[in-house]
Amino acid sequence: MEFLFDDYTKTKRVYHVVSLKDLGYVMKNGISYDDKITYITKYKGFHDYIEDLKTDKIPSWVDRKKSIFASLNFKKNHYFHSHSALLSLKINEDKCWIANENLANEIYEPFALKNIEGFEYCNKYLDTKAKDVITRYWDTSLSFKDNLKVRRDLSEYYDAEILITNHIPKEDIKVLKIYSDHNAFSLDEFRNYFTL
Repeated sequence: MEFLFDDYTKTKRVYHVVSLKDLGYVMKNGISYDDKITYITKYKGFHDYIEDLKTDKIPSWVDRKKSIFASLNFKKNHYFHSHSALLSLKINEDKCWIANENLANEIYEPFALKNIEGFEYCNKYLDTKAKDVITRYWDTSLSFKDNLKVRRDLSEYYDAEILITNHIPKEDIKVLKIYSDHNAFSLDEFRNYFTL
């Protein structure tokens, strides 16, 4: 598997994507779990659902509802949404947890559609099979440092998401790329392209 960046063991950086609408705020204030436009509108109830199914084996400091999400790396051909910025972050390894995002993503659409007419059957799925999926999500999760020993994130069907449980100060954030519909610009490329 080819990755976009060198391994974390070399870079000591993880990666986070923000909407361009949030970038100014992030560069001035850093990143907190609840300071983005999409927090309430897109993910709040979804995080509540997964957090409510957390098993007793997970430490109490791990709280999906109050986490910043990041990635250890991306596959070489990863698609990034337009009008977004890719950031690299320096983290406190002791305040991070790793889980399989593939399992969380498996239930996102049924969760998002459950209250729309014609999709009521999604509620039954969420009350039954989805609970098993989320139990696997928590059972296969582990601390960031433990993952560095066993490298679950490099397994074929394990798309590691990092739950960062503390504020990221602006000093620990670097903008790597700006994504438009047709281009991926480094900051220098962006400046050169748009400077007259």
